[in-house]
Amino acid sequence: MDDVGLSRLDSIIILIYIVGIIWYGIRKGKQSNSEDYFLGGRSMTWPIVGISLFAANIGSNTLIGLSSSAFQGNVAVYNYEWMAAVILVFFAIFFLPFYLRSKVYTMPEFLERRFDSRCRYLFSIIMIVGNIIIDMASGLYAGNLILKIIFPEIDTWIIISLLALSAAAYTIPGGLSSAVHTEVLQALLLVAGSCLLTWFCFREVGGWEGMTSGLDALFASGQTRLPADEVLSLVKPADHPQMPWTGLLLGVPLLGFYFWVNNQFIVQRVLSAKDLNHGRWGALFAGLLKLPVLFIMVIPGAVATVLYTDLDISFLGYQIPAATGGQTLCTSLHDCPNMTYPVLIYKLLPVGILGLVVAGILAAMASSISATLNSASTLITMDLVTKLRPDIGGKKLVRVGQINTLVLVILAAAWAPQIERFSSLWEYLQSVLAYISPPIAAAFLVGLFYKRANARGAFASLLLGYGISIAFLVVKTAGWAPAITNIHFLLQVPALLVICAAANIVISATAPAPAAEVVEHYTWKPALYHAETRELAALPWYQNYRVLSIGLLLVTAGIVVTFW
Repeated sequence: MDDVGLSRLDSIIILIYIVGIIWYGIRKGKQSNSEDYFLGGRSMTWPIVGISLFAANIGSNTLIGLSSSAFQGNVAVYNYEWMAAVILVFFAIFFLPFYLRSKVYTMPEFLERRFDSRCRYLFSIIMIVGNIIIDMASGLYAGNLILKIIFPEIDTWIIISLLALSAAAYTIPGGLSSAVHTEVLQALLLVAGSCLLTWFCFREVGGWEGMTSGLDALFASGQTRLPADEVLSLVKPADHPQMPWTGLLLGVPLLGFYFWVNNQFIVQRVLSAKDLNHGRWGALFAGLLKLPVLFIMVIPGAVATVLYTDLDISFLGYQIPAATGGQTLCTSLHDCPNMTYPVLIYKLLPVGILGLVVAGILAAMASSISATLNSASTLITMDLVTKLRPDIGGKKLVRVGQINTLVLVILAAAWAPQIERFSSLWEYLQSVLAYISPPIAAAFLVGLFYKRANARGAFASLLLGYGISIAFLVVKTAGWAPAITNIHFLLQVPALLVICAAANIVISATAPAPAAEVVEHYTWKPALYHAETRELAALPWYQNYRVLSIGLLLVTAGIVVTFW
């Protein structure tokens, strides 16, 4: 493994992929008007919607994050994945019908219709910042981890810049249609590569029994903290550092709610569906695709614990910021868990297969970056530019979106190297998300299910929530009040959401009730469920999303119980 450069065949495979995906993305692009460019003409069928949702979520950052957490004994990181299936069922039942019937372009636009323009602007700005520092930057950083091993002599910022430009090459000219169609191909390649890596992992370790016995042997020798049955358990004690059961019950669903129900770069794919049924079927299909992630993306990290606990990786030349300043060389995966996935692929995969898998990782990176670029551009263009220039439209609006995309990719590339300052990529993703999601999730939940909620309550709750998040971050960074700031972030999330929801309800009582038209069109009531029941009666069972939802929940429950 001392020579980790790619063979000529691997390099050819990767080059063909990059050129081919850019060509295909440009060919599939739509830019005749704003609806084409930002929502793909609202013409996507359910398989495309579902696969694009999966691909946009499972980027290279997720691949790196899942395997590194599993290497550290935290297979419970899979709880974020199966919970997505539950959240998407909730989304399909309650929120999706309102989004599609309102014909909105963005989630902040929907918030404006329910409340007012102040909520729209604040949410839009928060989401744009989140898209840059969470989704785009982490995807670029993860792609850099893979390529840095092959090209250690090239500076990180150069690799990140090239990755950003490759993702933007087809997103800028083609818009959402380019992003969605390329995501379908990229998802297939990603899953194929992950399945191949899993097969080689189990061949090397001696199958499932070899993995579990290896984990138990490491525990018996004192090299790991947990035996196999605890490593592979999804439900952890209340004092677990990464996934306490209380956090699984209260925090994980709320983070998932924001990500799958409120996040523009995810919901935008469902907004492109040709009708409500295709949107619902696509959302449930995405939930189904999330379930095998345990076996093809998480478990390989546990295999790496058995195979490479003692592996010296200093020859890779990978460095991270040292606590005392400067850079320190990674000598083991325990020092640099983010290198787990790169070590697995370069150690186990033969020539040709390696090129395919690296291409799959780059595909995952391109998927998530492309998704986020287009959604952030949509936010800026439709939420901000159209308000400042209401007379702009057609081709000019598309051109503005393309310029915004270019600016965003430059900002994300500039921020990506800062992620090295966190102990792991997954910690970075979830920690930042914990500060952003609760105020927004509270606004949407209260807005849909509480008719009396109004603009004053919603805007005040958003300001309060983000004020608390900023203050908490400052206090934590400064090392003050450790008894409060050391509370697990998965428990901070529900506490902040309750505070924001309560503020919304209480402050709403001090202002007039919202207009009857707003209540009628943007709040849920039982009569909608009964009317929908009559509509679904005309469909065969395999087209009834309620039947499909029950099936998805049963499969999900089976996996969770098996790995309890």
